[in-house]
Amino acid sequence: MLEQKNLIVAIVLSLAILLGFQYFYELPRMRAQQAAQQGQQAQQALQTPAPERGAAPNASAPAIPGAPVTPGAAAELDRAAVVAQPDRVQIRSSRVGGSIALEGGRIDDITLMTYRETVDPGSPHVTLLNPPGTPDAYYAQAGWLAQDGAAMPTDKTRWTADHKTLTPEQPVTLSWDNGQGLRFSRRYALDRDFMITVTSRVENTGSQTVTVSPYALIARSGTPKTEGYYISHEGPIAVFNDRLREIDYKDVVKAGKAGITETSTGGWLGITDKYWLVTLIPDQKEEISARFVHPEDRDLYQVDYRGAAQPVAPGASVEETHRLFAGAKEVKLLGRYKEQLGIPKFDDAVDWGWFYFLTKPIFQALDFIYGMVGNFGIAILILTVIIKALFFPLANRSYVMMSRMKALTPEMTKMRERFGDDRQKLNQEMMALYKRHQVNPLSGCLPIALQIPVFFSLYKTLFVTIEMRQAPFYGWVHDLSAPDPTTVLNLFGLLPFHPPAMLDPISIGAWPLIMGVTMFLQQKLNPQPADPIQAKVFMFMPLIFTFMLAHFAVGLVIYWSWNNLLSMAQQWVIMRRAAAAMPATAKS
Repeated sequence: MLEQKNLIVAIVLSLAILLGFQYFYELPRMRAQQAAQQGQQAQQALQTPAPERGAAPNASAPAIPGAPVTPGAAAELDRAAVVAQPDRVQIRSSRVGGSIALEGGRIDDITLMTYRETVDPGSPHVTLLNPPGTPDAYYAQAGWLAQDGAAMPTDKTRWTADHKTLTPEQPVTLSWDNGQGLRFSRRYALDRDFMITVTSRVENTGSQTVTVSPYALIARSGTPKTEGYYISHEGPIAVFNDRLREIDYKDVVKAGKAGITETSTGGWLGITDKYWLVTLIPDQKEEISARFVHPEDRDLYQVDYRGAAQPVAPGASVEETHRLFAGAKEVKLLGRYKEQLGIPKFDDAVDWGWFYFLTKPIFQALDFIYGMVGNFGIAILILTVIIKALFFPLANRSYVMMSRMKALTPEMTKMRERFGDDRQKLNQEMMALYKRHQVNPLSGCLPIALQIPVFFSLYKTLFVTIEMRQAPFYGWVHDLSAPDPTTVLNLFGLLPFHPPAMLDPISIGAWPLIMGVTMFLQQKLNPQPADPIQAKVFMFMPLIFTFMLAHFAVGLVIYWSWNNLLSMAQQWVIMRRAAAAMPATAKS
């Protein structure tokens, strides 16, 4: 009975981890973060309500501007018409397209030229930033705040550009004179990926000292639709004082007009989606007052920071440099920016989760193999073989024990018949039998236990890394991060119709069926429970897993199927050898 209990425990644990990971691991983490944020709010409530659109970082400083209100905002503007207006600086590179509005100097038009919305090569490129007043408005803006009433650039300021196009080879400088002795310039420099360096300068040509503070903000209208998984954070994100903070949209709303605030030296802050990131990166030596706020009069989220006040004497100037990242969360690229630009924990914009010590190495291994074979599906197959080889000694011992237990099945059946309901005596005899034949029933759970961490790490990798997005395999699999696109309901595409959405729960693809068959065959190699009820439960496990994994990423299902095949081959060879080496008394 003990070995049956152990097997049942192994199955229950497997299902609990598969289905309960998000609830039991990620949800407590997020709640702990929320509690910490609320505590920090109570201790760091440094803001007072601003006259109109926000809250100032402290009572004496001017308020950071809020998002501009577009006339007639009730009727959304057409994005194509807005970005086609002539008063814009075009952005052109192999990876980024878009424009900068000369009115306000906003970066509000970014398209990612190396990513498309679907696997169809003719589908539109991914649009990341949109101008105010258009659907899903999302943009970045920077400027200066004055403590003595001097005229500063606003979202309505008309800048003059020295070039019409911003490219990696050609920076663009915007300039504006307030007519009161202050000249402003803003230089944009684009690298060959997704980073824009913004250098703002104030020159005082007047006769009085002016005190200014730099600021930068990211604004996003509406609450974006998220996938709602605890294993992947979407929303405001930051690293303050070398500590990662992930904030939910609902927590920003709950914070009210004061917002969520924090001070930091350097770091970064922004908004993340599953695959995309827009973030502000101040000078890493600069002390900033940061804020996440949701205005009460509009459904809009603003992430901003204000730098220290700086006096500008007559004839002098001050300069501030920050960076704006607006692009894809490519792991290597984020890592390179982290090392080269000294941006702390920048690669943690990818939500590696609690098991980062497994998830990161598995991704790095997959990416390394991909660099050699050019296909992430093949990389998954090769990595599975490598993992099998690494764990071979443990698996070998486990399968030997399973073989011995299988050989002892007839004798255990006789014991159950002999002792009937005397559980204590039966367990004593079972333990004596195991000891006599040197069998450890717990070792039979080892293959499952070894597979679970790899399973979740691979699941996390497939789910959160953009490298897996739209990564093809062979045949009908064009996106390893999406479920199998085929379904048994139309004979895997042979019948000319697509089943309605209401049938999705029973819509099983080809790869999940392959996985279920391999799991069933592998189960047949294991010792079968003598209890008929338990035997029926085990018989239904492959069917349950088939339906459960049918809507997981197909890359994960391919891994599981391939792992089953390798395990079957390994188990068959080891158990045959172990059975041949068993004493004749154990076989009888």
